Amino acid sequence: MTQVTDDYDRMIAALGVEGLEVPTACVKFYQEGDDIPQGVLDYEPVGLTLTSCQSMRQASFGDSVLLTPKSIGCVAAAITFGLVDRNQDKPMGESLVYTDIMKSQTSDKEHFVPPTPKDFSDGTVYACTAAGRPDFALFGGDDTGRYDSPETARRAMDDMTAIQPATTQAVFLYALDFEDADVEPDVVVMSVRPVELTRIIQAYQFHTGNRVNASMGGLRVVNSDLIVRPYLTQQMNVSTFCLGARLIAEFEADRMGIGMPYTVWRDVIQGMEDSKGGFPFPMYPGAGASAQA
Repeated sequence: MTQVTDDYDRMIAALGVEGLEVPTACVKFYQEGDDIPQGVLDYEPVGLTLTSCQSMRQASFGDSVLLTPKSIGCVAAAITFGLVDRNQDKPMGESLVYTDIMKSQTSDKEHFVPPTPKDFSDGTVYACTAAGRPDFALFGGDDTGRYDSPETARRAMDDMTAIQPATTQAVFLYALDFEDADVEPDVVVMSVRPVELTRIIQAYQFHTGNRVNASMGGLRVVNSDLIVRPYLTQQMNVSTFCLGARLIAEFEADRMGIGMPYTVWRDVIQGMEDSKGGFPFPMYPGAGASAQA
């Protein structure tokens, strides 16, 4: 049994609902100059790309994924993770999950050129309609874009936490029972129902008394709000899942995300154990409903 598996089992035991499962993924950053164990390198996808939200979902169900500039399927997540320079003016690849959706809806597939990281950063992709770039739309001719103008898109992106300049060589999203290498997570991310989120916040506050200030947006939620923000700020963050997480990774309607540094997660678990007599989670309406994730 791994340490994080033991941590998770303690959390579930403290929640006290038989059969309850909370999808949980671990995240490890490898910066420039870091040695990546071979047992981690073996989990880089070959012949396909995956978005960060797909990778998180797979990891929470037991399938670990190593994302690099070659295997990440979302340009926006690559920017957020620091895997690519936000102003790079060349496409990251001909076939990525996110840009393949654009290609599938454009009328001129033969001449489609995927957007560059710069196209994302300057607001063109997210405000594709206002920018006159229907080839960057996701939903055909009626697509409004994600923002009403490139200026609005840039303003929104200014608040999306990212590792820039790009200094990351790989991001490992892995399962609780991963044992192929000695890895301790930087961040732990959970997909929770609101009733579980309630108990997590209560457990966090039991010893600290600190409120949780949630920072959330409508895009880049898994990579920016739930992974990179906790990684850089060393504080937990709560956010709804975004467009890609809902439509590509297919997170369920009753789920939200919470990410936190590993040290904070362990503090939450201790707080949950120490406070369970004061917060009878099994009595919360709905605590036992849909317990199987």
